[in-house]
Amino acid sequence: MPPKLPSERPLRILISAYACEPGRGSEPGIGWNWVEQSASFHSVWVLTRANNREPIEDRLRHTALPNARFIYVDLPRWARFWKRGQRGFHLYYQLWQMAAYFAARKLHQSIDFDLVHHVTLGAYWKPTYLALLPVPFLWGPVGGGEVSPEGLRPAFGFRGKAFELARRVAQSCSRLDPFVHLTARKARWGLATTRETEKQMRRLGCSDVSVVSQAGLPSDEIEMLGRIPFRESRPFRIVSIGRLLNWKGFDLALQAFAKFHAKHPESEYWILGDGPERQRLSNLAKALRVDTSVRMWGQIDRSELHSKLAESDIVAHPSLHDSGGWACLEGMAAGKPVVCLDCGGPSSMVTMDTGMKIPPQSVAQVIGSLADEFERLACDRGLRFRMGVAARLRVRAHFAWEVVGRVPDHVLQGLVK
Repeated sequence: MPPKLPSERPLRILISAYACEPGRGSEPGIGWNWVEQSASFHSVWVLTRANNREPIEDRLRHTALPNARFIYVDLPRWARFWKRGQRGFHLYYQLWQMAAYFAARKLHQSIDFDLVHHVTLGAYWKPTYLALLPVPFLWGPVGGGEVSPEGLRPAFGFRGKAFELARRVAQSCSRLDPFVHLTARKARWGLATTRETEKQMRRLGCSDVSVVSQAGLPSDEIEMLGRIPFRESRPFRIVSIGRLLNWKGFDLALQAFAKFHAKHPESEYWILGDGPERQRLSNLAKALRVDTSVRMWGQIDRSELHSKLAESDIVAHPSLHDSGGWACLEGMAAGKPVVCLDCGGPSSMVTMDTGMKIPPQSVAQVIGSLADEFERLACDRGLRFRMGVAARLRVRAHFAWEVVGRVPDHVLQGLVK
């Protein structure tokens, strides 16, 4: 880490992290890792939900984080009724943000924060009332500006079409929400996860926006995945990782695998994860007559996930709108080339040296291109090796949490002046 300049001092930073949990991916992991990196250089106070207390305090018993203080905020029992599954979640989150604001205002009176940083939830169309505090405000990283490519929407089933419609309505309504505009205008600096989100943040009034990754991996996990040997054995095996949701594009990868499998009948496709699309994908595999070569492993723990990565040759991640893309990073760290669509977060992670990015023009084109890339990688072991080596180097250099989750000190000092 670069030494601090003599004029720099540790800042008093208030972090809003509704989702914050050590050892997790997605939003909880984002919250925890940004807190951990900020606390390595500054004094931080963290507003988070009360149900994160147990995993946080369990981690702190084993790994000290002396510069971080956690303030657990939750709503009265009667208000928690709204958060059961996804029902009423958005209303609950808005109410929690209000409670967090009043807690923050009281804290600020005694601590006098230098900076307020909103980390999670990371959606640009959800406001945070902490922007109302008379303190420089850092917003992000936030995503959510990505949309499904128009040419791929015909592939959606009823559930997927309903989800996409609801998502687009939420994005549109954000332009009418005065508190979303206020959040954007108050931000001294915005962090967007993708170019699509950067555009939306600027439209809302955030004048200074940078694109940064939302996803990262701990250094010890990168080192552990980096020790996985290059795979020499058969059969050629493709793996996809993630929640089985319509917009993840696993159905596209499955149809591409069926085309590829016709030429390579010994090949296998493994799907790691669970979700509402599982039965639909299972039925599709049967209809395509590849069900005996497709393994759906369901939800598995981290150690087993790493083991399955070691037994695979490439990662297929055809997500239609992904702000992050942890599956891509895990695969790259394990030395696996990644085949993804050229959109969203994965597009900025994967390069021509570490995998293949497919233009999302139409359903038939994407399926055909995925199958072609599977063929190319299956037939060229040397290419897989070169891409795997480049992928590991890229993750170490750009996607370790120590790199992703730290705003440079000179930037922070400039924000508070």
